[in-house]
Amino acid sequence: MLQAGPAKKVTMHVGEDHQYHGHSLYSAILDFLFYHQVSGANVIRGMAGFGADHHMHSTRILRLTENLPIRIEFIEAQEKVDEVLPKLQEMVGSGLIEVQDTMVVKPAETAKKAGARVEQQRVLKREGKAKLMRIYVGENDKWHDKPLYKAIVESMRANDIAGVTVYQGILGYGANRRIHKGSSLSLSHDRPMMLSVIDTEEKLLKVMPLLDEMVQQGLVVLSDVDVIKYSHDYSGEDRRKEERS
Repeated sequence: MLQAGPAKKVTMHVGEDHQYHGHSLYSAILDFLFYHQVSGANVIRGMAGFGADHHMHSTRILRLTENLPIRIEFIEAQEKVDEVLPKLQEMVGSGLIEVQDTMVVKPAETAKKAGARVEQQRVLKREGKAKLMRIYVGENDKWHDKPLYKAIVESMRANDIAGVTVYQGILGYGANRRIHKGSSLSLSHDRPMMLSVIDTEEKLLKVMPLLDEMVQQGLVVLSDVDVIKYSHDYSGEDRRKEERS
């Protein structure tokens, strides 16, 4: 299993039509790496290139057969690279192999292991104080050419806010006293939009400077709320414990 720390990045350059024992060379290399427990590998298909023979390879609509450049790369510990490299040199043949020093900051995790880690972070919280934020904007309001309400949702997610719900109104007016409504007979409309956000006061106050910049004509209000129950994807085991209690 690949660990954080010094490692080697191995890159092989071959042609798409190169063969190995009657099979595509890149596919044979990938199989070899897979069955020799290499942590992970990628095959990347190029659009154009040339190799030692100086033959130009490129994608062209009128050509039915191609020999496009293929790159296979993986990152592994020095010991594993030393183990597989001799066979790779034999398989690649006229292709190119390069090995570079690299540093693994965070190794990839299997889905099972990642799931176990997420399970430890899941929250089942009852009864507490929180803040309810309501944001009132218009459907046509923009932020960097994007609907403002969508931009607010994205910004909230990027700032780890627990959740946001967007409500679309059918009728309303704001500070400019102009009626906003949805109409089935009109292609243009500017319906009122309300975003509801509940999280801790500390986290909501952190996003207020961003909202001050984003919401130019809308309204943002904060209210105290009591959280009766807040569940975040807790497991079946937790549910059974809750039922027993």
